[in-house]
Amino acid sequence: MTEPTANAGDTASPTEAILLTALRLLTFNGSQPLTNASGFFFEREQRLYLVTSRHVLIDVANGHHPDRLEIELHLDPANMADSTGFSIPLYKQRNSVWRDGSDGGGTIDVAVLPINRAALPANTTYLAYGPENLVTDPGQAEVGDPILVVGFPLGFHDALHHTPVVRQAGIASSFGLRFQGKGYFLADGRTHRGSSGAPVIKRMPAGHNSELPWWLLGVHSARMDIGTRDLQKDEALGLNCVWYADILLTLTEE
Repeated sequence: MTEPTANAGDTASPTEAILLTALRLLTFNGSQPLTNASGFFFEREQRLYLVTSRHVLIDVANGHHPDRLEIELHLDPANMADSTGFSIPLYKQRNSVWRDGSDGGGTIDVAVLPINRAALPANTTYLAYGPENLVTDPGQAEVGDPILVVGFPLGFHDALHHTPVVRQAGIASSFGLRFQGKGYFLADGRTHRGSSGAPVIKRMPAGHNSELPWWLLGVHSARMDIGTRDLQKDEALGLNCVWYADILLTLTEE
């Protein structure tokens, strides 16, 4: 976890602190705005990364090709209304700057962008997940457990204080198994476009020694549907794909 300002933790309880972990993302092609999305910071061995869904950065099938994104950063822990935009180019000399990967199940819908901490505005206030927030024991999460999705559905958020909203969900498939051979599990909850890239978390047990007492279970990707659903008779499944967060150890390895 990162607290760039010494009193960043004084503004919120451990529960409210999760509002400083999620980032609102806007994608652009030049000056043309494209989409809204969500993301979060992940820190490993003093290195800082921005995490989001890969399809936020490139989605060939849907003709989505942004060349930069903008994140919104808090500047004063005592005044949450004080924020600024921070632009991040997605290409350098025509090469993508993000990291992604694939496995036996195909492309993984997670991407990380290395962040130059020195380039961030002075007094930037944020909290970052780290390896200590990843699940290491299968018993730490299981089917039916309540979980939270911290993000910006349809771009909606507290526009005054620039904070995300938190949606409740539940683990809907066996945690630890790759659903249908893919690198994700299912979550049962109501989500919308704009939530892609949001951290999916679960509260650690009381007494757990962590400054940010939440398990980072995964990265929200997209709603799941089935092609055989009758659009007139059947409601949407209400299920979502959440890519396991342990992929971050691979993508942030130096």
